[in-house]
Amino acid sequence: MTNPRATTTTVAEEPWDSADGVLLRDAMQAELAARYGMPDQETDKPTAETVSVFLVARDQQGGAIGCGALRLQDDGTAEIKRMYVDPEARGTGAATGILRALEDHARQRGADSVVLSTGTEQPDAIRFYEREGYQLFDGFGPFAGHPMARFFTRRLG
Repeated sequence: MTNPRATTTTVAEEPWDSADGVLLRDAMQAELAARYGMPDQETDKPTAETVSVFLVARDQQGGAIGCGALRLQDDGTAEIKRMYVDPEARGTGAATGILRALEDHARQRGADSVVLSTGTEQPDAIRFYEREGYQLFDGFGPFAGHPMARFFTRRLG
């Protein structure tokens, strides 16, 4: 069945500090602060120096509707960071486009799997990653073991 909200989006690499990238990440932080009732607690935030690629999804009119970043890890994995789609564009396929493009970039950089973290107050994200073939695992980084954190991984083949 075709999604009636599906639109044609483009996903392309952009500089981390592009104006649209900053706006999308700020919107993501505001949404997460509202969902969790607190500001971002992340201690190892991605930066232009630590991300391997930053992607922005655009709608047919060229408006920025989503983003995602990839950070390579020393163990051969790639971590997906700052995955976000504007609420008005959710359900259009933009998130899947960003996710698949990030996975492609991870493969091109030699990663054999991708990992990501989300949280209990993001049930829509949890459902999305499960639907896209991601598996829950014990976790990594500073939030490993945190009761509100959820960690996902996917082997790249």
